[in-house]
Amino acid sequence: MTVLLHSVGFGLVTAAIVALASVAFSLQFSVTTTPNFAHGDFLTVGAYAALVGQHLTNSLPVAVLSAVVAGSACALILNLGFIQPFLRAGAKRLSIFLVTVSFGLILQNGILLLAGGEPLSYNLTTPSFQNVGPFQWTYLDEGILATALVVLVLLHVTLRYTRFGKAMRAVSDNPSLARASGINTPRIVTVTWALDGAIAGYAGCVLAASLGSMTPTMGYGFLVVIFAAAVIGGLGKPYGTLIGALMIGVAMEVSAAYIDSEFKTSIAFALLIIALLVRPRGVISAEIFNLAE
Repeated sequence: MTVLLHSVGFGLVTAAIVALASVAFSLQFSVTTTPNFAHGDFLTVGAYAALVGQHLTNSLPVAVLSAVVAGSACALILNLGFIQPFLRAGAKRLSIFLVTVSFGLILQNGILLLAGGEPLSYNLTTPSFQNVGPFQWTYLDEGILATALVVLVLLHVTLRYTRFGKAMRAVSDNPSLARASGINTPRIVTVTWALDGAIAGYAGCVLAASLGSMTPTMGYGFLVVIFAAAVIGGLGKPYGTLIGALMIGVAMEVSAAYIDSEFKTSIAFALLIIALLVRPRGVISAEIFNLAE
């Protein structure tokens, strides 16, 4: 029982990281309907940008800010420099998919060229575990949980109670009607991409800190976990994605307590396949989880 409870505790930390990454992915998809398969590489860029920021300043806030800015910049470059020109040219969805995949590969190889392929890590203090109820967490785990909660609460407040959030929900529900109502749809789409990249950059930073190291393919390998959480919660439903992230995170870490941890990503892949077969629109079907509501 102790092993199970500790695994659930680790699963909550993993779920927090997955939630940050997958909610950003789902939010972007709900507004733009563009499947972004470079999203995992935004995480990698954020992780490496934070490492550069730490090396230059030895400041945690600067490192985190570097991750957020780098992730947001990559998202804007992808949208404004590649996706929008293709969309204006009448490109099909398959072409857009290939554009995002290609952009992700460019990011991967760019990082490989600049930083090399060896695992790198942040300069962090040696972790020590504290008992928090039935769970065992390090200060890093607690920081990840706390900051993820803050980010997600701020995102909820933005979506539900600000003019920008209402405009974003309107564009998600009906872009044509939103445009006819006077909403600057292109600006909403651009800001959504920037927000997606910013959250993804931060998610990459905390993912690398949690794993203990980073490689140029770190985010790409994590993409299946992100996608699984988004699909299980309902693709394009950020609130449902939170439930999907919780399910994925806990399932991965609990499985790692009983089987080789190398296979825990396969658990996410298995849950994704099951969700696609049984509930392709998401296991959470209540309309409250839909951004447009």
